This record gives sequence, C-alpha cells and structure tokens, in this order.
Amino acid sequence: MGLVSGVLVRRAIVRFGYCGVPLSTLEAMGQDFARSYLPSTLRPEEMQRIAWHKARGHKVVVVSGGLDVYLAPWCQEHGLELICSSLRHFQGVLTGHYLGEQCVLAEKARRVHEQYDLSLFPTIYAYGDTPEDTDLLGLASKRYYQWQEVDAAVGL
Repeated sequence: MGLVSGVLVRRAIVRFGYCGVPLSTLEAMGQDFARSYLPSTLRPEEMQRIAWHKARGHKVVVVSGGLDVYLAPWCQEHGLELICSSLRHFQGVLTGHYLGEQCVLAEKARRVHEQYDLSLFPTIYAYGDTPEDTDLLGLASKRYYQWQEVDAAVGL
C-alpha cells in the first residue's frame, strides 16, 4: 500500500530476523539460496544479457539492495562484480543492523561513483525493475527499466 517505505520494512526484518544469528549460519543459508533458489528466479533474458555484455568485454556489476551472503556466491560463480547491502556482525554474531546504509535509492549511485570512475567507460548500461533503481539508472547512457529502454528525459 506504500504506507511504509521499503527501507524501513527491510530494516525491521533485519533487526528482528537476524539479530543474534551466527554469521556462519546465515552464510551457509546464503550459499544454499544462491545455488538452489536464485537461478530459478532469474529470467532467461537476464542471463542472456549478462552473457552478451561479458562477450563484449564489458565490466558487469550487480548493484543490489540484496545481501552479500547470497549475492556474492552467485556473482562469483558467474564472474560478476558486486555492490550490495551487508549486515553488521560482532564476534561472528549478527547485530540486527546493516553495515552502513542499505544499497538502495541514491545509495546505489553513490556506491557506484565511489567504486568506479564512470568517465572511463564509453557507454554505461543500467537495468532496473523498481522505482528504487531510479538514481542508478540516472548514471547510465543506456537505461532499461523493466526490460524496456527508457529515455533520460522521460523518467520512470
């Protein structure tokens, strides 16, 4: 219904769902999730597009609000770079808080700028499927929202 932001909902889930959980438990669950669930959620055209970029020698970076515990194994398996959310832990136990900001909204674009000099790339492609991707799409010269190319002037 849009009454509560996704940022707040995810923060509450992390607080109540992960506080006190051993990091090793979440990492094992993340590995399993990356291996058994993620492949079934990705559309064939997504994997084809990644292959298309890799075949052209493009740097492919997954920029997501999702968690590193499941995205990192999947990205490593496919030879992709990753910028995403992480959870804070102390002595191997999750605190129930994000490590830094959630990688959503303007934070996605900020982290991309922090990690890459975009002026070195002649063309920047970006793909998004939710309004939380607007700032990320704004960095690109070729923008795709829900698999449709969009003009910068049109917006989402």
